Amino acid sequence: MRDNRLWQAALRRWFEAGSALVAVLLSAERERWPLWLPVGAGLGIALYFLIPFEPPLWLGPLAASGALVGGILAWRRPSGFLLVLALGMVGVGFAVAQLRTAQVAAPILERRLGPVEVSGQITDLDPRPQGLRMVMEQVQIAGLAADRTPVRVRIRLGAAAAEGLHPGQWVSLRAVLMPPPGPVAPGAFDFQRYLYFKQLGAVGYAVVSAVRPVARDDAEGGDSWRMWLSSLRQTVFSRVVAGIDGASGAIAAALMTGERGAIPKDVLKAVRDSGLAHLLAISGLHIGLFAGILFLGTRTGLALIGPVARRFPIKKWAAVVAVAGAFPYLLITGATVPTQRAFMMTGLVLLAILVDRTAISMRLVAWAAVIILVMTPESLLGASFQMSFAAVIALIAAYEVLRERLVTWRAAGGWWRRPGIYLAGIALTTLIAGFATAPFVLYHFNRFAGYGLVANLVAVPLTALWIMPWAMAAFVLMTLGLEGLALTPMGWGVEGLIWVAQTVAGWPGAVIRLPAMPVFGLALVALGGLWLCLWRRRWRLWGLVAIAAGLLTIPLARPPDVLVTGDGKLLAVRSATGELMLSSRRVARFSAERWLERAGQWTWPLWPEAGYSEDGRLACDSMGCIYRAHGQTVALVQDPRALAEDCRTASVVVSTVPVRVPCPSARTVIDRFDLWRRGGHALWLDAERVTVESVADWRGARPWVPNREPGRRSADR
Repeated sequence: MRDNRLWQAALRRWFEAGSALVAVLLSAERERWPLWLPVGAGLGIALYFLIPFEPPLWLGPLAASGALVGGILAWRRPSGFLLVLALGMVGVGFAVAQLRTAQVAAPILERRLGPVEVSGQITDLDPRPQGLRMVMEQVQIAGLAADRTPVRVRIRLGAAAAEGLHPGQWVSLRAVLMPPPGPVAPGAFDFQRYLYFKQLGAVGYAVVSAVRPVARDDAEGGDSWRMWLSSLRQTVFSRVVAGIDGASGAIAAALMTGERGAIPKDVLKAVRDSGLAHLLAISGLHIGLFAGILFLGTRTGLALIGPVARRFPIKKWAAVVAVAGAFPYLLITGATVPTQRAFMMTGLVLLAILVDRTAISMRLVAWAAVIILVMTPESLLGASFQMSFAAVIALIAAYEVLRERLVTWRAAGGWWRRPGIYLAGIALTTLIAGFATAPFVLYHFNRFAGYGLVANLVAVPLTALWIMPWAMAAFVLMTLGLEGLALTPMGWGVEGLIWVAQTVAGWPGAVIRLPAMPVFGLALVALGGLWLCLWRRRWRLWGLVAIAAGLLTIPLARPPDVLVTGDGKLLAVRSATGELMLSSRRVARFSAERWLERAGQWTWPLWPEAGYSEDGRLACDSMGCIYRAHGQTVALVQDPRALAEDCRTASVVVSTVPVRVPCPSARTVIDRFDLWRRGGHALWLDAERVTVESVADWRGARPWVPNREPGRRSADR
């Protein structure tokens, strides 16, 4: 008894000492507390999207308001106030995610339709190498009630059908429509959720070559300014590709309009593999360059006018011109969420100049994050949000540490220091941003560009000093019909950019593929990175432990042993060497490519048509295959005639046809109806049990998930 009391007293002393130490450290970081407000909101948003059910709409606002009341009551107790404030921000994030989901709620097509007559107004045209992708609103679908008709549909058109179309036009055509595709496997990217927040409830393709214009009295609609802007974007795109031939024209048009669909696949692959994909996505770099060129040009021009420079705040005037000039660029590039975020960040920097504050600071980033998360909470889940904020936060934190050394080195003099500092700045920025965004690239794209630093050392100065200035000149000259004077030299620069991308992408080991990182691994990396960057004292280094733990989840995570698509057309099993072997190379290619990416695999091994695989795990004939691994026998049935035998011998039956006979030997049965109801399935085999997870299990019952589940059948039994 006495020993227990001693242990209790010791534990109490250790706890009190630890609490006191944390209180001291937190007190020393008092000026950094506000930086954690968007982190709390982000945690609330993440919690909303992670739960497998749709919570009642009152839950989030109630939690946020309860925390507000608690904060008022705990005002005089700093530790209690901080805790309640943190919980309140989590509640705010949860609430805004709920409200946003309810705000964008719209019908989603429940099943495949068509060919069927579809009419509506064109709101966007996305050029592709072999035609267009057309988005329509105010849609009418023959035979479908208005309350079940999606707000927006996206239809793929061939080159012949796309001629003469423009945003704002009312058209009619025959098309095949389908619900937005779900994830290809549990844990994969959720296209249905992504399109749900765009209110895009159906996708499809045209089945005839002609799109018929429809006369409407209200052809301008209520959003005529948006249609005009889309038409302007299409006009700019057409004039750029007419002025610059080939892939260079497609990339130049992407830099000026944000439309990347026309870039040839081989060029786009080279750009990605070389680590230059960020140059094609209109983001902080482009908006910053656009505003920066305007700012420096305006300030330099005004500085040459002596009386104006001496009597007026030309720096603030230049900031106003930069904002005013960057805003049209935001609109012409589509005003997507990434470009809105980039413009907001740039605008806050220029606003800081106007009010005589530090132009770039962590607090400005925190404010930008709060605004974006409140307006579009779903952006937290996107690679663009995660990568851009990771890069910006890491860069600001790094330069907070290095600022004094860099200022001292620059002040030391020497004509060679300016270009040296510029090149060193590009290298250091690329290195920091590359390390900060690498975990998110691995999570979303399962790849890492090994020579990205080398490629960026050449491509970033080329883009900043040559390509973007000529792009700005082309915008101005386009109003006079003289854009060719600027597009020609811009095309030279883009050709150089393509050469850099193709050269670097061709080097051995240019791209490294890794298996998919679990969600909790990414969460550890993100929280560890925030801990490292947002605090200033030495305890920030504990964030490195969380980052390392998150990265270790990649080799420790166990991939599934069996995969099957929701339509049953494609199956895959894991070989003894850890590679996925696929049942076909001809069907469901998109799913196959995503499976291989998530497996970190380049090769595409196929099942044997008959006989055994090299490792002996798989034996196939014309009616299906038998897969043996980890003490389990899995029957992969593709012909109903095989069911009678397989249901007597296999411990697991995965059938792409309905199972209408008893399966006495099988504890787990997944058939065609399970696949239709619950989407793709993944199976993990162990000697004692079989773990099954479907796409529906992983996503839960959410507004963006089609309800096809009358009852679960794919389970251990």
